[in-house]
Amino acid sequence: MTARSAPSRTAPRRSNAVLAAFSGPCLPLAAFGVALPVTLPEFYATFVGMELGVVAGVFMAVRLIDILFDPFIGWGMDKTRTRLGRYRPWMAISTPILMLAALMMFVVVQPGAGPIYLFGWLLVLYLGFSIGTLGQLGWAAVLAPQYDQRSRVYGWWQVFNIIGVILILVLPTVVVQTGIGTYADGVRIMGWAILIALPVTIGLAMIAVPEPVTTGDQPHGGLGAYLALLKMPTVRKLLIADLLLGVAPGITGSLLFFFFGQIKGYDHSQAGLFMLFYFIAGLCGAPIWAWLATRIGKDKALAVASLIFAALYIAATLVPGGNFMLTAGAMFIAGLPYAAGLFLLRAMMADAGDEVRLETGVDRTGLMFSILSATTKIGHVVALIPYLILQAVGFKAVPGAGGNSDFSLLTLQVLFILVPGLLLAAAAWVLKGYPLTPKRHDEIRLALEARDAGARA
Repeated sequence: MTARSAPSRTAPRRSNAVLAAFSGPCLPLAAFGVALPVTLPEFYATFVGMELGVVAGVFMAVRLIDILFDPFIGWGMDKTRTRLGRYRPWMAISTPILMLAALMMFVVVQPGAGPIYLFGWLLVLYLGFSIGTLGQLGWAAVLAPQYDQRSRVYGWWQVFNIIGVILILVLPTVVVQTGIGTYADGVRIMGWAILIALPVTIGLAMIAVPEPVTTGDQPHGGLGAYLALLKMPTVRKLLIADLLLGVAPGITGSLLFFFFGQIKGYDHSQAGLFMLFYFIAGLCGAPIWAWLATRIGKDKALAVASLIFAALYIAATLVPGGNFMLTAGAMFIAGLPYAAGLFLLRAMMADAGDEVRLETGVDRTGLMFSILSATTKIGHVVALIPYLILQAVGFKAVPGAGGNSDFSLLTLQVLFILVPGLLLAAAAWVLKGYPLTPKRHDEIRLALEARDAGARA
């Protein structure tokens, strides 16, 4: 029997019911995930009435502060030892923080609210979001330690993420189309939906899903341990790829309403539907990339998906305006590779965590996911730079009677079409020579299981 086919002696295959319960918190967390780069910046620039540059500045400042939270949260998770496990207590802690932030950011805010209001509550939201997402990602890593099963767990995780995104994107459009209220009312209902879903889904996961305990020494070392991880070729490639794959869709999300509204001539609801079709396609495409990862490895599957993503995205954005169905179809096709980077990179980081545990004897899963989270957040910060560029060239979120200038609209098109396409292609190039192959990971798992068995004996 080869190392590739050697069965795990300690990890059972998780049932679909367990994986569904585990993935349930993705529904409200994904709603936050799409609201932060897409809905809230545009909402605060239009409904609340803040300048584009002010909104971008506040979001970027809070993101940079939030990045500093992650190493401490990851370190705290790695140090945690409770009867509930290592990660589940952190999921519980995140729940009231996120509920309060949703209430203040979506529901209570009124037109005229200032930058201090946005800064304060956005900081609370990001703190809760960091705790919740890092807790769930770390939990997933111990739930299924095998190479292919880990792809399955993170595949479920990503499917529920996309479902959460789809449901939350539908809400404002349904509110407007049914005459219940305005787009602003839809955003408020979005906040209430998140408020209700958070305790229900996280509570169910904590009751229904086990959390296996990994064997390893207590984490030690502070900044040195953090920097040591960054020196690993495996981790470096993952972080650079994650940064590129985070900036590209971040730019798409932050500029989508402006591009389809002022370049293609569609209204707000139609643009929202394009995004909806895009994410539905990601849901449909996720099983394809999970399957491909089991055939050629996660790194090669992600590189293939990134190149296809770049080509389809640029093609979709070049479709002329005026034909809703044609544009919707193009956006659906472009979204098929969307999910690949999101779940494969996290599964690959969990694999890298096994490599670190074998080499050092220390489980640094929480810290490693905090580093990955930090690059994702840096990507979201960078994705807001187009707001500053657009303001510099005179672009207005709500243009006057004469509209925006030709140069500002050309700048918008370059930022929306060309930049994301190049970033996606660059991610595929970065993954060349990725060292942690499926065969190598199977060898690592066998060595870990033998060592853990000896420790238990």
